[in-house]
Amino acid sequence: MKAMILAAGLGNRMRPLTLHTPKPLLEVGGKPLIVWHIEKLQKIGVTEIVINTAWLGEKLATTLGDGSKFGVTILWSHEGEGLETAGGIINALPLLGDEPFILVNGDVWTTMDFSSLLNVHLGDKQAHLVLVENPPQHQKGDFILSNNLAHTFEQGQIGEALTYSGVAVLAPQMFNGLENGKRPLAPLLKQAMQQQQVSAEKLQGIWVDVGTPERLEQLDQQIKQNKFS
Repeated sequence: MKAMILAAGLGNRMRPLTLHTPKPLLEVGGKPLIVWHIEKLQKIGVTEIVINTAWLGEKLATTLGDGSKFGVTILWSHEGEGLETAGGIINALPLLGDEPFILVNGDVWTTMDFSSLLNVHLGDKQAHLVLVENPPQHQKGDFILSNNLAHTFEQGQIGEALTYSGVAVLAPQMFNGLENGKRPLAPLLKQAMQQQQVSAEKLQGIWVDVGTPERLEQLDQQIKQNKFS
């Protein structure tokens, strides 16, 4: 199984920290956010990792190289101008192949070890999402979890409103027939949800959207104080 780490965002909310450093290279607990993901993927045997870049992409490539120092192979998908999530995935499909792959946002941090994702069998589904308790900055949530399926709010399904963690398993076929270019992922997920084609689970563990300098600093301190061990 391959994985893709999304690392092409501008990181506007993290300025001034991201003026000269791409957000996935910001450090918590003594190492860059993206390295936490790479190490966890390597540990579960996922050693082919596609990383997309745009903003300060050359710094990511210089820092991480070909992945050999982490025991993985990194395949770079340089976008120039950011293509948003689905656009970035479509651009990287030649590197990802035909099998379902793990998708991870490069700017989140979690205690999840990703091993459960190896057991996800999509079958006729297009995606499997890892959902989390709604954080204070996003109390409404993104989707409804009910009977192991993710639903849009518009579907009126009774269940638990949760937030998408930025961790998923996706089938490449989800992007069949879509042209290259800027394209967000959420509309495609919602379309698939209308067809009951998105399974989901609720994360048992810690998850942080490292979206502001304050949350970065807080997480860094918590890791250094062994709050999550």
